[in-house]
Amino acid sequence: MPPLTPRLIAGPGSFARLGSVAHALGLAHVLVVADPGIRAAGYVEQACRILSEAGVTSAVFDGFGENPTSAMVEAGRQAAASRGIDGFVGLGGGSSMDCAKGINFLLTNGGVMADYRGYGRAAQPMLPLIAVPTTAGTGSEAQSYALISDTATHEKMACGDPKAMAAAVILDPVLTVSQPTGVTAAAGYDAIAHAVETWVTTRRTSESDAFAREAWALLSANFERVLRDPTDLEARGAMLTGAFKAGAAIEHSMLGATHACANALTARYGTAHGVAIGLLLRHVVAWNAEGDSVVAARYRELDPDLVTVLTRLTLTAGMPADLASAGARREDVEQLVALAASQWTGTFNPRPFDADGARILFERAWHA
Repeated sequence: MPPLTPRLIAGPGSFARLGSVAHALGLAHVLVVADPGIRAAGYVEQACRILSEAGVTSAVFDGFGENPTSAMVEAGRQAAASRGIDGFVGLGGGSSMDCAKGINFLLTNGGVMADYRGYGRAAQPMLPLIAVPTTAGTGSEAQSYALISDTATHEKMACGDPKAMAAAVILDPVLTVSQPTGVTAAAGYDAIAHAVETWVTTRRTSESDAFAREAWALLSANFERVLRDPTDLEARGAMLTGAFKAGAAIEHSMLGATHACANALTARYGTAHGVAIGLLLRHVVAWNAEGDSVVAARYRELDPDLVTVLTRLTLTAGMPADLASAGARREDVEQLVALAASQWTGTFNPRPFDADGARILFERAWHA
């Protein structure tokens, strides 16, 4: 079983400890994996300087986008192989950390990303990863999975192994201040969904319950606060910690129908993941509660009127109110249904989820 969480370094200014953390892990030459936006913000240059001051040399890979594909990961593997690296820094949102993990799989174990779909398929040791999130969202920094899109089908593949877990995580709220409001909103809502979904899956454990409850408390109390005042470092720090804990909850539980349906929207339209989540979560909560009184009672433990709270948070975030206004097309419904029903996460939903369930949920979300 993987450790409950990686080593955690948190607080304003903690990014400055990147070099000492790398040095403590025995790293000498790392690949910094960060998307072009993070590079443009100056964080990559800062990371390389901090590493250099600790005697750790670095190279940079930024050839990927919001949803890393298997082809992008292979390009990263080639970049890493030519430089003789001994570790990774995943700097940015979930895409940076997922891409770094994906490159790690291929560099150390060979093959292609599809070979690692599922869990525990890396036979050889993997290199240490330091995860530095600049968004409070995916919680990838606390997970042993990489979500990589198949280049041909655009379907997201969950590729996990205990050895892919980050060795250390740095949570510095200062790094999140410069992100656009839309990114803060979408990422934060995704983290909220992680807390809500992990709380009720068929795989939940006492560990995931503890992480999910703590995550919900932090995220629900600070989401609107960071949207009102993006410079509020206390709220930013709480969101980062909440996202981390929600990610840890995923590691010990799973996700459900919300992510299954959201992944279908992303595959079909390229919808930003957090926005897709915002379109579905409240409908999935209501549908699950209708089907199981025990699940309904668990939702009430988070909030007595959870659907109303989630709806309010969606509106506060400025997200589309329904699928129609988000640009979905009626003629695509059956394709969306088939994609959603094929998603692995749906198998852990507390109410049995299949094509019929997906069809109901998309219908409810059409004109909410």
